[in-house]
Amino acid sequence: MMTHGALIDPATNAIQTMMARQGYARLSGAETFAQLGVGVAEWHAFAASWNDLGPDLYMADGGRYRRRRHATFRYEAGDFIRQPHQPHYQSRDYNPLNGDVQRWFDPVEQATIDSPVCRAIFAFCAAQFPMNGTAHVEMHQFRIEARPGEVGRPTPEGLHRDGVDHVLVMLVERRNVREGVTRIGAPDGTPLGEFMLADAGDAMLIDDRRILHGVTEIHAVDDNQPAWRDALVVTFVQA
Repeated sequence: MMTHGALIDPATNAIQTMMARQGYARLSGAETFAQLGVGVAEWHAFAASWNDLGPDLYMADGGRYRRRRHATFRYEAGDFIRQPHQPHYQSRDYNPLNGDVQRWFDPVEQATIDSPVCRAIFAFCAAQFPMNGTAHVEMHQFRIEARPGEVGRPTPEGLHRDGVDHVLVMLVERRNVREGVTRIGAPDGTPLGEFMLADAGDAMLIDDRRILHGVTEIHAVDDNQPAWRDALVVTFVQA
């Protein structure tokens, strides 16, 4: 169980102002780390857990470019309470490629969840997103790999909603890759902008009820070297 504390003063919270105005907010890595208040060594230990993710064997496009781990929590009275391991499910209404399937992934390791960085990220989310009562929370660790002759697709379903209320997307690492541009759209698909999560800690907070999001393919810069994009995604659904 994780208990969060207030990190920032909501009265002066520019992030919430951006969320209310446009349905999403962006933070640079420096801004994120300032909010989290964690050290370099703590961040590196947290990021290293992405080196031990299991393969995603559910890709309907036949790709083997995605690795991941998954965990589920109940948010209640300021606490994030880990739930028994369970499958991840999305309707085809939100994920036409891999939806309508109970997808079982390796669980997030408890040491990762117990890390100061993960605790700070959950606290940050609780401070930014409306958290009245209880919420269903899911945590996803993603590694998208690009190999010779195979691109990596962070969001193979394209511009989409996740079918939740709010989403945090945080870049953990980009290694030897190009492209991977984040795109934002209105519910009718009208483009609203694009940008790159390029540096560790670069993050985006999304009101999933108002905004579509997606990421373009990644390609290896040097085919002779490993190439990947690591990201953390945390989703919230009010109960």
